[in-house]
Amino acid sequence: MASQGLLLCVLLISIHGSCGWVVMTQTPDFIFVSPGETVTISCTASASTIYLHWYQQKPGQQPKLLIYKATSRYTGVPGRFTGFRSEANYTLTIREVTEDDAADYYCQQTGWTPLTQ
Repeated sequence: MASQGLLLCVLLISIHGSCGWVVMTQTPDFIFVSPGETVTISCTASASTIYLHWYQQKPGQQPKLLIYKATSRYTGVPGRFTGFRSEANYTLTIREVTEDDAADYYCQQTGWTPLTQ
């Protein structure tokens, strides 16, 4: 049986405020993977903070918190989802990708005002 490819979309939304802002750069924009593979999504901030969070959003649904404070897995999130931080560089790794993982993923920082995604 041929395996179907999955599309994981990576969204980057920048919100700029009058008090200053932290720029978030997320890569790649799109990732095509097959079930069972491992995928890594990167997010770089213009200023380091532990308050970096990862979200998953499926069409028609609200964003779901996966990882908070860069490396802490939210309650009920499978161990296949892992967050890592090195200075102002952050990654979300999803091991053993399933079809249910097909979604948009994005990072958000809440350590600096205004909040940026």
